Amino acid sequence: MRTHVVHFTAPINSYTCGQFIDKCSQAIHQGADELVIKIATMGGECSYGFSLYNFLISLPVPVKTHNLGTVESMGNIIFLAGQTRTACQHSKFLFHPFHWTVNGAVDHTRMSEYAMSLDYDLQLYAAIVDECTQGAQAPLDVLDCLTAAPRILNVEEALAAGIIHSVDCLGMPAESVNWCVHT
Repeated sequence: MRTHVVHFTAPINSYTCGQFIDKCSQAIHQGADELVIKIATMGGECSYGFSLYNFLISLPVPVKTHNLGTVESMGNIIFLAGQTRTACQHSKFLFHPFHWTVNGAVDHTRMSEYAMSLDYDLQLYAAIVDECTQGAQAPLDVLDCLTAAPRILNVEEALAAGIIHSVDCLGMPAESVNWCVHT
């Protein structure tokens, strides 16, 4: 089994999205039988998070995701792309309302477009979480987290909510090939 490990320790933005896709693509090109994505992120831009989720679930090899310590906001969507999901004992997951930074003047039409996009992203985020955690012992009310009540889950809560499948330090096999995405 040729395991390639991609360490993603960065915000989610245009640059890191491109780097992440490049590293994963190189791993596949080099004959990876599986990808292990070790994540530590405070989140970032919705469009790139959803893009990375779709990219990961489309790969021709099994993808495992692992929380190195903190996975927050849009990082949860990337994390949920793993067919197998683990976290270190002292990890956390943060779910909270979306926010956008708007620079410069905005007319009514543009503001309506922003609101429509924000609402769509909210529903898409909730749908992905619900789909990936079906059958959980204690399902997460993700819409509540995204609109009113932010929530931090420890590993026991993440396990009960179906966010992770097990608590594991997930050591790195000596023969694995490693890639890094960070800023």
